[in-house]
Amino acid sequence: MFKGILIEKNNELYTASVRSIDDSQLPKGDVTIDVSYSTLNYKDGLAITGKAPIVKSFPMVPGIDLVGTVTKSDNSRFVAGDKVLLNGFGVGETHWGGLAQKARVNSDWLIKLPSKLTPKQAMAIGTAGYTAILSVIALERHGITPDRGDILVTAANGGVGSFAVTLLSKLGYRVIASTGRPEEKDYLYGLGAAEIIDRNTLNTQGRPLAKERWIAAIDSVGSHTLANICASLKYGGIATACGLAQGMDFPASVAPFILRGISLVGIDSVYRSLADREEAWNRLANILTDTDLDSIGTEIGLNQVLKTADLLMTGKVQGRVIVNLQN
Repeated sequence: MFKGILIEKNNELYTASVRSIDDSQLPKGDVTIDVSYSTLNYKDGLAITGKAPIVKSFPMVPGIDLVGTVTKSDNSRFVAGDKVLLNGFGVGETHWGGLAQKARVNSDWLIKLPSKLTPKQAMAIGTAGYTAILSVIALERHGITPDRGDILVTAANGGVGSFAVTLLSKLGYRVIASTGRPEEKDYLYGLGAAEIIDRNTLNTQGRPLAKERWIAAIDSVGSHTLANICASLKYGGIATACGLAQGMDFPASVAPFILRGISLVGIDSVYRSLADREEAWNRLANILTDTDLDSIGTEIGLNQVLKTADLLMTGKVQGRVIVNLQN
């Protein structure tokens, strides 16, 4: 038996609770893991509270991230005792995820934990940091170097935004942070932001082509915000789209694409190749320090997950939430 969060649906009754779960209930997979840490992301909050149809089958253990130790493996890439981590691939949605003390998953979804990171640090990073570094890598591959101009980061107080600001500033870029919480400006300056702007300057309908302001942007908002970002990109600039906090629509014009040669790149963090995942996590391990990671995460135990999920849904949680599954 092991403990975990179990989401169940009986007719129209949707419940999430901390339960004792029998090992025989674990789903199919060729690697079994003792999970040491997971996280509580916005998507996990939606799943736990039932505020969006995140969960596709029941019962379900939520948790889109996990890190732990292999206890049994039928794949030669992993042996008992290996430290492994997982992001995406539908865990917590279509396959049992990380918010339980044990997991059984497909080995193709796993990578080995970089030696420079502790399990707790890996979950302080989680999908948020992983998504941020994928965006940074996309900018670099587009030829964006620090001397080319400012980089805009939207929703800068959020998980992806916080990491994007930190990573870019540590790599020498000048970062403009957009936020709807200006009272938390000291937090953003502490992460390395050089300038802070109010999100309200971006989140309503703007001009098809605006004044050139930044060479690149990392956006997790979408909708009018992303459209205005593109309208203000400098010639040859690039924006990465990795979220839809404002909406899934993109009410933009082709003008900046054909008159300034800009690019818009989508960032998927769920189904990346093994090579992409290993590159991303090794970059994170080499860029971020213990100080960076210790300042980002707040640790909770499994019994605190349900209450914290409710707080997350009402915007009362700042930064990363790390869940200690052995606590």
